Amino acid sequence: MNATSWITLALIICFFAVMIMIGVRTKRHALDVNGFVLGSRSVGPWLSAFAYGTSYFSAVIFVGYAGQFGWNFGVASTWIGLGNAFIGSLLAWVILGRRTRIMTQHLSSKTMPDFFEARFDSPSLKTAASVITFIFLIPYTASLYNGLSRLFSMAFSGVDYSVCVIVMAVLTGIYVILGGYMATALNDFIQGIIMLGGIVTVIAAVISGNGGLMSSMEKLATGPNGGWEYASLFGTDPVFLLVVVVLTSLGTWGLPQMVGKFYAIKNEDSIRKGTIISTFFAIVVAGGCYFLGGFGRLYSVDVAKDGFDAIIPQMLSNLPALIIGIVVVLVLSASMSTLSSLVLTSASTITLDLINPLRNKKEEDRSTLPLMRLFIVVFIIISALIAIKQARSRSLFIAQMMGVSWGALAGAFLAPCLYGLYSRKTTKAAVAACFVWGVGLEIVQLLVSLGAFSVAEVPVLSVVFKNSLYSGVVAMVGGLILVPVISFLSRNTMPEGIEEKFACYNDKKTVDITDNLGQ
Repeated sequence: MNATSWITLALIICFFAVMIMIGVRTKRHALDVNGFVLGSRSVGPWLSAFAYGTSYFSAVIFVGYAGQFGWNFGVASTWIGLGNAFIGSLLAWVILGRRTRIMTQHLSSKTMPDFFEARFDSPSLKTAASVITFIFLIPYTASLYNGLSRLFSMAFSGVDYSVCVIVMAVLTGIYVILGGYMATALNDFIQGIIMLGGIVTVIAAVISGNGGLMSSMEKLATGPNGGWEYASLFGTDPVFLLVVVVLTSLGTWGLPQMVGKFYAIKNEDSIRKGTIISTFFAIVVAGGCYFLGGFGRLYSVDVAKDGFDAIIPQMLSNLPALIIGIVVVLVLSASMSTLSSLVLTSASTITLDLINPLRNKKEEDRSTLPLMRLFIVVFIIISALIAIKQARSRSLFIAQMMGVSWGALAGAFLAPCLYGLYSRKTTKAAVAACFVWGVGLEIVQLLVSLGAFSVAEVPVLSVVFKNSLYSGVVAMVGGLILVPVISFLSRNTMPEGIEEKFACYNDKKTVDITDNLGQ
């Protein structure tokens, strides 16, 4: 092995050792379901904010999206990262954070499907939400491994992609199974620090290698692969840029693994601090990734042959060995943090919301935790096998399924979750209709992408189903319109005891007043 390989290997070994140690040390926090799934709802602002941020940004963003959208939009792709920061993080914490934490504790909800049942008095909604989560989180989880193969090939020539997938999956599984949510949160904090330092280091190295910021911008505007539009404020296609911003930012409001972070946060002060920390993290990591990707056209990449995933590795290939090692650990951190969040969400949902009701078991049953740990193993194995198969066969179905997962989950859950927290008038029928709308729209997108039928002759549909990004935005925005309309038309399906459910927001406390002179 060369110097790059040895340095990268040493950093990876240290990284994995810390991850496993944390898993062992946090076993005491995972002795019951509440501790395993939610960290006993006692997670502070720094861990909560980093857990949210690292679950948000994975290797898909650093290698895939940063390369693809940076190539398409130039430095204007930075708007995507800023949208992620201010819409996907800041507004999500402000609008969802406090109300989610208060109501889910009031209703004793531990997962998003559990919330739907308790909020709308409907076990069938919980079952439907569990099935949707199970079906669409698996391909989304498998997509996290994308991009790893090229970076590992750059750092370890000759190492098979399946090796890095298996190692990453096994080690992630170990610390999640051992420590549950608290192990995930602590590891997310460390992985987040690595991501912050790594992205700043890489940007500085790439910009410096091209003669500084102004020189890089000039090369981008005048180079053979560039043009003035790639160095402009809004890029080559502002409308499509807006679509990407909306999907990647607003979509987090309906993803179970993201909203679930608010369930576990400790108190009001933690929510206020976590909002600031999470936003700062997103500005640096997401903004930095897309800003870096904006300079992809300064490098010779055959996108038609090698794909967009080749852009970021090509940008990094001539950097010093230590920086390449840092990048590999950065991408591992991003992938493992998101992977751990997804498998914990998937396993807890399938166990608590689908299997236990079928077994007529309560969550306090002694078999619940072992079963949840078993499903963590199952989810990790399935996602790893899908990722390896996709890398070897280039299956169009798997690739398209990965693409529609985000849109299906966000389209189905965003509006019911948001309105469920704020509106007393939201009905069961409206939530069910939104589930059908979000999932149905993305299934049509999948069929169109696979060539099952064509919508080219219908102008509106040809735009909606142009790709999964467009249909994902339509699914989310359409759900926000559909839920209040259906609620108005189906008031006979209003859940009972709605005032009691919302009473948690009006809790009154009596306190003593000292040094009071009276009237």
